[in-house]
Amino acid sequence: MASMTETAAPTTGWPREELEEMVRRWLAANQASENSRDWNHLAPFYTDDAVYLWTVGPGEEFVAEGKEQIAQWAVGEQMAGFEGWTYPYQQVLIDEKKGEVVGFWKQVSPYKRKNGTVIEVDGIGGSWFRYAGDYKWSWQRDFFDLLSVFAAFSEIAGQGNLSPEVKKKLHDKARGKLLVGHQRLRPPASMGERLKAGLSMARIVLLGR
Repeated sequence: MASMTETAAPTTGWPREELEEMVRRWLAANQASENSRDWNHLAPFYTDDAVYLWTVGPGEEFVAEGKEQIAQWAVGEQMAGFEGWTYPYQQVLIDEKKGEVVGFWKQVSPYKRKNGTVIEVDGIGGSWFRYAGDYKWSWQRDFFDLLSVFAAFSEIAGQGNLSPEVKKKLHDKARGKLLVGHQRLRPPASMGERLKAGLSMARIVLLGR
């Protein structure tokens, strides 16, 4: 499991120019994916044993282990229903000594409000990569604000534009079903524990104590 952790960083550096070229190729593949609405353009950029993960919420993560799972799950099934969305990178930071890259991006939907503004996820998301040579990543962790994601989904749903694939994912998750690639980090709380926590939060919100 060490390959999944944030502490298993490599110690071998890479030429700055090589990492800059990796980033150039990666951003070009992202643009090609957006243009074609097919995110499998990204699959060749991972090593055979690469790990790709992101936090799904309290006590749950998405984990794809190996290039095949990344192709099928991360850039395949998980991206179904997001055709037309774009993820423009705002900034990319390169650490050639550690062979790591951090990219910051937006999540922009293809839908607009009545006033003409585009619906997008507030704030900013990002990806933390580890480079393995040969213009491939060996590890990636994405991070983003889930509350802002759900707020954007709610706004799009109010327009009647939420895709059937995303509706199904939200429905399954609400019923406690693990989506493809999702793993629980710890056993889920019991009904009694959830009720107690909910009542405690309600008391704080309503009474301030």
